[in-house]
Amino acid sequence: MADPIQRAIGTPRFLKYPYSVSGSGIPNTTTADDHLRDLILQVLFTTPGERVNLPEFGVGVQRLVFEPSNETLRSTAQFLISTNLQRWLGDRINVEQVTVTSDPGDESTVRIEIIYTAIATQQSGSVTVQV
Repeated sequence: MADPIQRAIGTPRFLKYPYSVSGSGIPNTTTADDHLRDLILQVLFTTPGERVNLPEFGVGVQRLVFEPSNETLRSTAQFLISTNLQRWLGDRINVEQVTVTSDPGDESTVRIEIIYTAIATQQSGSVTVQV
């Protein structure tokens, strides 16, 4: 079997989020498209104040679990997500649309859908997260 490091020469490799190590002791890596998705998830799930050198980084969407699901919450979350993605990843993606919804009758689950365009490749992508 070819060495994974030698096999991937010439192709960009990015560390997988969350960080993990394979059984052979090599850090797991991912493609450029998956790396953008990982970066978006980092912005969404990092709570402001969690990073020592970047105290304003993140949205902290996991806090939505403890809030009443109503239109005000969804509008506020949509604004926070849009502005934070633009601030922290604006050099990598153009955020086309952020939608925050709850299913009627199941307001305990909040669905976040982000549609974006990668600046480097001009390819569209989407990330959907349920909290």
